Amino acid sequence: MKLYILVAIVTAVATLGFTAAVWRFGLRFKLYPAIRERDVHTTPKPRIGGVAMYLGVLAAFALSSQIQYFDVIWSDPAAVWSILGAATLIVIVGVADDLWDLDWMIKLGAQFVAAGIIVGLGGIQIFAIPFGGQIVVSSWVSFALSVFAIVIVMNAVNFVDGLDGLVAGVALIANLVFFVYTYLVARDQGVASYANLATLLAVVIIGICIGFLPLNWNPSKLFMGDSGALLIGLLMATSAIYVTGTLDPHVLGDNDVFGRSQLLGAFLPILLPVVVVLLPLLDFGMAIVRRMGKGQSPFSPDRKHLHHRMLDMGHSDRAAVLVFYSWTAIVSIGVLLMYIGTTQAWPGGYWGGVTYLLLGAIACVAVTLLPSKPATPVISRAAADAPASSN
Repeated sequence: MKLYILVAIVTAVATLGFTAAVWRFGLRFKLYPAIRERDVHTTPKPRIGGVAMYLGVLAAFALSSQIQYFDVIWSDPAAVWSILGAATLIVIVGVADDLWDLDWMIKLGAQFVAAGIIVGLGGIQIFAIPFGGQIVVSSWVSFALSVFAIVIVMNAVNFVDGLDGLVAGVALIANLVFFVYTYLVARDQGVASYANLATLLAVVIIGICIGFLPLNWNPSKLFMGDSGALLIGLLMATSAIYVTGTLDPHVLGDNDVFGRSQLLGAFLPILLPVVVVLLPLLDFGMAIVRRMGKGQSPFSPDRKHLHHRMLDMGHSDRAAVLVFYSWTAIVSIGVLLMYIGTTQAWPGGYWGGVTYLLLGAIACVAVTLLPSKPATPVISRAAADAPASSN
């Protein structure tokens, strides 16, 4: 645990330094595109923060390679290097898109290539689905399922990147919970070492988000852009696939370990990896349905994302972000408590987690529906000097 905390701290400090440097670099060379119709900010700002986050990832892995505790992770260098290679590709394409607005087909193609690198070369795949036991899938289904999962999560995270501090904060909270979850899973399976790639990836995301948030919090000085959002999505999806695909089938079949006798107990091992990206996936799904229903490309931009709706309801930028944080914390912690309740005795047990989830959801609904100020109509760019838009 101490070494994971060390990696998180070093990564956060390094990312903060990189973020400050990238911000100054972006201002000096005016690396910011024109404000778009759907943007929320009204002052041009550099949108290359993902570069700083990427450098933070490199620093984290470089540090881990020098710590003996993480030797078990580096014993499979193909997995590590495939992640770094895919991250490099996705950041390069993301920066290019942030600066020159690439065609969506090019971006999507690069995402599939990056996912293919991790799945094909790194061998990080969903080999079996733990629905109360292990449902083994064929090799081609495993490959396709894993690639599509990574691409979907990358786009889902990118879709919600529209307010200062939104993605970084949501990813920070989700991965704090996911870090605890992966650590507990390793303990419950009785492995010789708690060092594993999924837990390390969660810690790396925590570190880069902590380091990036000071300059991204409202009012922000720098945006992470597509490069940062896609990078976070890539790492989160890879971490979830890794931990889900390596669960011990014998342990999964043990009622005492994964609580199969409890409601949803058999599904908890794969439920939490999905829950940590629930809000991005919800926004992504709604956008796809909405756009295709209008005969548009599923990747065509609009101003109807969840964060846009929150602003239209009357929430301020900060309030909307805090509401998203609350939902992420309530849902992810609630499912984590349900998991803990199925694996060990503690006050409240499984139903304590359910109670927390339900009460928290009620509180979040109330906060969501009762904004701090009356909603104001959206004014188009043509009709106002200060347009409504999103980062």
